[in-house]
Amino acid sequence: MMMTRYFMVVASAWLTLAATAYATDVEISGLFNGKAMLSINHGNPRVVSVGQTVEGVKLLSSNSSGAVLEIDGKKQTLNLGQAISTAQVVGSRPTVKLEADGGGHFNAYGSINGRPIRFLVDTGATSIAFSSAQAQAMGIDLSKAQRGAVTTASGHVRSYNVVLDNVKVGDISLNLVEAFIIDNMPGDTALLGNSFLSRLDMKREGTVMTLTKNY
Repeated sequence: MMMTRYFMVVASAWLTLAATAYATDVEISGLFNGKAMLSINHGNPRVVSVGQTVEGVKLLSSNSSGAVLEIDGKKQTLNLGQAISTAQVVGSRPTVKLEADGGGHFNAYGSINGRPIRFLVDTGATSIAFSSAQAQAMGIDLSKAQRGAVTTASGHVRSYNVVLDNVKVGDISLNLVEAFIIDNMPGDTALLGNSFLSRLDMKREGTVMTLTKNY
């Protein structure tokens, strides 16, 4: 009887540990051709060369513009001073943590229909929005899209209302997400608006924003 209770306690403890989240925190503090200075899990910065793996983080490429890393088996692109926390939870909801940049903005790297893109989190935007040039590069057909107009600093410009097959940020993946595609929208960053964010739990603590997928 005592042995049975012992094994029940051990099994219960093992299941509790198996359901615990683990995360890898990475911050870029220096960029060079073929090397990057990384702080991993809040440790001291260290210089890592392309192809080298440190604490489960592999540097795939690096130059003065940014670094491509493999973190917990997934590719992530970071710029100088940017940090990311990837969390994988067994039996729980996918979660991504974002660190604010120097201007207080939250940037995230993800994909639209499998194509990589940089997002700017915009809680004031109705939906995801990006330029028609980006849509063309992604192979999105606008010929049958519902057309409209949006007001920008340059005046009224044409827009297209579409539904994206898939949008992904970190481990969070959502299907059938509404988006506005805007003619002559400047820059190469997409706005991550409420057509995506409203399907998540969002928390902000200081300079950290936590996004958690709803089910």
